[in-house]
Amino acid sequence: MNKIFKVLFLFVVLFALNGAVNAQIKIAHVNTNEVMNAMPDKTKAEKKLETYYNELQEQLKTMLTEYQNKLQDYQANAETMSNLVKQSKEKELVDLESRITAFQSNAESEFENKRAELLAPLLEKIQNAINAVGKEKGYTYILDVATGTTVYIGTDAVDVTKDVKGKLGIK
Repeated sequence: MNKIFKVLFLFVVLFALNGAVNAQIKIAHVNTNEVMNAMPDKTKAEKKLETYYNELQEQLKTMLTEYQNKLQDYQANAETMSNLVKQSKEKELVDLESRITAFQSNAESEFENKRAELLAPLLEKIQNAINAVGKEKGYTYILDVATGTTVYIGTDAVDVTKDVKGKLGIK
């Protein structure tokens, strides 16, 4: 009976210690996509991005129209052109094709850069709000369910990087 009491007492103490340890670590989660979609500034950024996209599309359309016109002119008059003029027109078409391809490639990367530029202030606002909530509420960690990453690490968080490196034999 005494052994049962001791085991039961030990179990209660371990359970209480486990509860105390868990009480010190507060983990929360946030959905940054939901927050971003609810921000009024996102609509403004999207409109600017749409305007920029339309400008790029208009420029591409102009280039494609120019290419089509030159191609039609070449095809319609190829029979009557001298070899020198033919070669010049063909080179012009090839050069225009290259410019169009380069423009499309550059436009894609410029569009992504513009998107990042317009969304960066919103992401910074969200991160600042997450940090403020984490500090105010005393969270150790806040996880972003939208990206699966940790977006806030409190001052009492435990870093086990050195321990993991030690297990792997890395200094």
